[in-house]
Amino acid sequence: MESLEVCGKTAEEAISRGLEQLGLSRDAVEVTVVKEGRSGLFGLGAEDAIVRIKPLPPPQGLSKEDSGLNAEAIAKEVLQELMDLFDVEGEVESAMQQAAADNEEGPVVSLDIRGEDLGILIGRRGQTLSALQYVVRLIVSRKIDNWVPIVIDVEGYKQRRAKALQSFAIEMADRVKARRAPFTLEPMPPHERRIIHMALANNNYVTTESIGQGEERKVVIRPKK
Repeated sequence: MESLEVCGKTAEEAISRGLEQLGLSRDAVEVTVVKEGRSGLFGLGAEDAIVRIKPLPPPQGLSKEDSGLNAEAIAKEVLQELMDLFDVEGEVESAMQQAAADNEEGPVVSLDIRGEDLGILIGRRGQTLSALQYVVRLIVSRKIDNWVPIVIDVEGYKQRRAKALQSFAIEMADRVKARRAPFTLEPMPPHERRIIHMALANNNYVTTESIGQGEERKVVIRPKK
């Protein structure tokens, strides 16, 4: 895929926008800051930052089929070891692929942790689960010298959350349509904002955009003009 140039008030904001458009995580791209942003004095002379984001190719090594098979076994082992370190009891099981939920393409290793009192692995807004998934991906990719998307869930949390967000997006879109006024959702991580954007992508009456920076980035649903 060719590189993408994105603007933002700061380089970090531009990077966040670019990752959201590409549906990729920070470790899966190469970022070049083309121009640093400048706030200016009282807003005068302000300039946007510009970054160039280029998706990284999968490392050469095992075939997709072999790396996928090896990755699942290794991911299970790594995840179980991390859970032991956290002193969390649970069983790691293979799950149905959830590529759409995490915006991945190609073979996906999907694991689900089953057990009781596993809320500690999910965390606020799923942040702990996202961090756990990120760490497992890094460890596994280094062990097999290949990049294989790995999706980790806890008791089907992501699937339930995705369905709830889709229903909520449609409900809020109907409200925006009726009131002809925008509605701002609570801050969400990138993959949840993508769910909202995708749920309303073909809506004839509303449009969506992300605003804010970092953890405070959120989706605004606006009536179409």
